Amino acid sequence: MTVTETLVRSSAKPHFPIESLLSARLLLAPKIVGDKVFFLSDFSGVLSLYSMDKGGSIPQPLLPGGQALVNPHLMDGHNFYVLPKLGKVLVMMDKLGNENYQPMLIPVEGGIPEKGLGDRYQDEKLACVECDLEKNIAYFDRDDRKNPEKECLRVNLTTGDVTSLGRSLYGNRCAGINADHSKIILGDGYTAGDVVLFYREPGMKERKLLYGVPLEERGGRKIPPSGIDWCNFTDGDRGLLFVSSIFHDDGGLTFLGFDNPSEPVDVQVRGLEHSGVGELVGSKKVEGNLFVLTYNIDGASWVYEGTFNAGISPSFTIGRTLCGLGELSDGVIQGIDWQVNKGPPMTVEYVLSFTKANMPSQLYLYPAGGKGPVTRLSDERVLGIPSDYLSAGEDASYTTWDGLRVSARLYLPTPKLGYKGPRPLVEYVHGGPQGQERPDFTWFSMPLIQYLTLNGFAVFVPNVRGSTGYGMRYMKLVDRDWGGNDVKDHLEGLKHIEKDPRIDSKRRAVVGRSYGGFMTLTLASRFPNMWKAAVDMFGPYDLPKWALRTPPSWMPYIRLAVGDPEKDRGMLLEHSPKTYLGNLASPLMIIQGKNDPRVPEPESAEIVADLRGRGVQVDYLVFEDEGHDVLRFKNRVTCYSKITEFFLKHLGS
Repeated sequence: MTVTETLVRSSAKPHFPIESLLSARLLLAPKIVGDKVFFLSDFSGVLSLYSMDKGGSIPQPLLPGGQALVNPHLMDGHNFYVLPKLGKVLVMMDKLGNENYQPMLIPVEGGIPEKGLGDRYQDEKLACVECDLEKNIAYFDRDDRKNPEKECLRVNLTTGDVTSLGRSLYGNRCAGINADHSKIILGDGYTAGDVVLFYREPGMKERKLLYGVPLEERGGRKIPPSGIDWCNFTDGDRGLLFVSSIFHDDGGLTFLGFDNPSEPVDVQVRGLEHSGVGELVGSKKVEGNLFVLTYNIDGASWVYEGTFNAGISPSFTIGRTLCGLGELSDGVIQGIDWQVNKGPPMTVEYVLSFTKANMPSQLYLYPAGGKGPVTRLSDERVLGIPSDYLSAGEDASYTTWDGLRVSARLYLPTPKLGYKGPRPLVEYVHGGPQGQERPDFTWFSMPLIQYLTLNGFAVFVPNVRGSTGYGMRYMKLVDRDWGGNDVKDHLEGLKHIEKDPRIDSKRRAVVGRSYGGFMTLTLASRFPNMWKAAVDMFGPYDLPKWALRTPPSWMPYIRLAVGDPEKDRGMLLEHSPKTYLGNLASPLMIIQGKNDPRVPEPESAEIVADLRGRGVQVDYLVFEDEGHDVLRFKNRVTCYSKITEFFLKHLGS
């Protein structure tokens, strides 16, 4: 870590050390194989791979100490797969957060990682999209970091044989495979949700169009985004079942028959138990016609097991609720996996990770055959801070300038803490922009939010236009409008929250990561009198220059979703924080990972140089061993502490 400005510690001391809040370890992305549960955790201070007996045991480390994995929140593809027939675990590893993932193999009982494909893709990014555990066949997205096209690779992990399934400027991502791997579904994605499907069979030199209108054939026509997710082969391989926005803006199940692919069919889902505003976000085949559906409702996860019924009027019937009720309610799922005993009778056991805004992630096991209640395998706790000192948050949704509803949460210090009078306000802006702030203790923002409330701050978290979780139309409103109408949503939210007598809006700060960092810089520079302090974490500063600094494979997406750095240069400069930063009136802190490939370090260094050249003081923290995140325990302690001290210094408590 490099700290180029030393902060003066505020005389107001926090009630609790940040180490206490971070004492609860992460338990993420579980998988169940045989009698073992495999999962990611930061037991050692970095995110690594562990296993334990499914009946409960001391977790066993599977990787050497100090080797860090990527947070699955940011991972493109899957972190790992357990391959029991190969006796190996496939682990995707990069170097200090540079996101150039490489497939590594370790023994299933743990060991030293060995290169799964040698050096042939060194310094490139391979993302593992899917893996067949029976046949040891994996599918990877390949980004060589030199060319704008991406390539889909099929890899036999037993032999090391690699087959190219073609390239595309827009992904050519594996979106579905049948059981014998004779038919592959490939997807091009132009902007978020705008997906076109292709297929490839043995003997074909090129993929063929299956569903949608390719970009080059649109001729300026506006094509509604399909929102197609992972495609499950079903009905004896006669069709596909997937989540899409073809019939429902908030997502629905869709059946696409190969005999008539131009006519998708809306699939009715029966037996849902939830209510509220949200989306169907995923479907995955368990075995035969048994599937798992995942919903995001008001930011909370609902997961159902059910059966698909093919026919003239296909339907889906919910059998049981795996997440959303009782102990597993009002929180976010952090991975679910299953193990099938084909019987007879066929039985399934599930393992999942679940967390809430004020509860660390925990592992849960559903026994085979649906017999007996769910069992909690872990007991992660925040040490030294009573649970009722943590803020559960409350709804703070509002109607914005054009009549849209904006979902928002307000986190206030609990009465137990004894703070008196209106609280200074911190607005937290999530990344993306196609992201969503959810009641998720495992994500970077929630420990920060909780630590700020412990130190007397109120924290306002709006999910403005462009956020996921509220339908396709809402998410698409930010395309080619970064720093436009989304800014108006933030201003309306602040007008809404300043009416709350519990809030002191004269003492107000803003913080955000990635796109949220961009918005932080935008709000602080274009509305300088509103803020007492601002913290930007790796946010784009100069949009045209940032676009040219990103990997070449990002450029097709950036041109469509943000703007062309040459043709749209005027618009991008108008929306760039750089254009307005001379107006900055509040103290500014900038935090950056040295190895960040998404918002490269020169982007943040340029802000600092520009401001210091004008005689403005800016505090700059660079973490030498991080990328587009702050993952290591020692760095998280520093990061959370410095942000909170900065706000205490400039806003008071």
